[in-house]
Amino acid sequence: MRISLFTGSGAELAPGLVSAIHKSVVTDAIFCSFQGLSGDEQTETRHHGGIERALHYYPAEHYAWWQTWQQAMALPEPGTPWQPAAFGENLSGLGLTETAACIGDVYRFGEALIQISQPRSPCFKLNLRFGYAQVSQVMQLSGRCGWLLRVLEEGVIAPDAELILVDSPYPALSVKRCADILFNQVRNEDDLLLLTETPALSPGWRQHAAHWLEHGTVADWSRRLMGPAAFRPVV
Repeated sequence: MRISLFTGSGAELAPGLVSAIHKSVVTDAIFCSFQGLSGDEQTETRHHGGIERALHYYPAEHYAWWQTWQQAMALPEPGTPWQPAAFGENLSGLGLTETAACIGDVYRFGEALIQISQPRSPCFKLNLRFGYAQVSQVMQLSGRCGWLLRVLEEGVIAPDAELILVDSPYPALSVKRCADILFNQVRNEDDLLLLTETPALSPGWRQHAAHWLEHGTVADWSRRLMGPAAFRPVV
């Protein structure tokens, strides 16, 4: 399966808010370190980037779905077209979605070896990116979040490199199921325990599951999804 690569640097997304969600296609071979693709910037490192979130994959299949959703909701044209890199991803391709990709899956990608670490947790910056107040919520509810990856082995990746699955240690825990357990279903102790006991899942996600198990209350995702009042589109 051939994959397109994207990198970007910080730019103003809204007055007073800088983001590196703006990405451009990579046309030459690029080095992939444990921190991600060379030249790819993260402007807010608390929730983006780092060892567990070095790369972001978004399935190209979803862009047609988003266009259909926009038209069905009679919304104006988005601020950013529905096309690869629009969601700020580093990798995109056809043939792999959240229902088939699993937590812990390991891929050879050029010289690099990468592993799925967690689903993406969508945030309010997507609402600003497209100009609609509800994109992040729809993404979370629909499960079309894409996923994040850690880098197990550094190396050079050519623009025409193929993504080759080499190991799938947790085939029962798809990215979609993992996201649904935490975001889209009632509290289920067995499912939450599964997340806490899956070592390939990022520590942050295992901690969220453990907190729900211990305290019995789901985390409040509203600030992440909606953002501060000053950054909320009205459409």
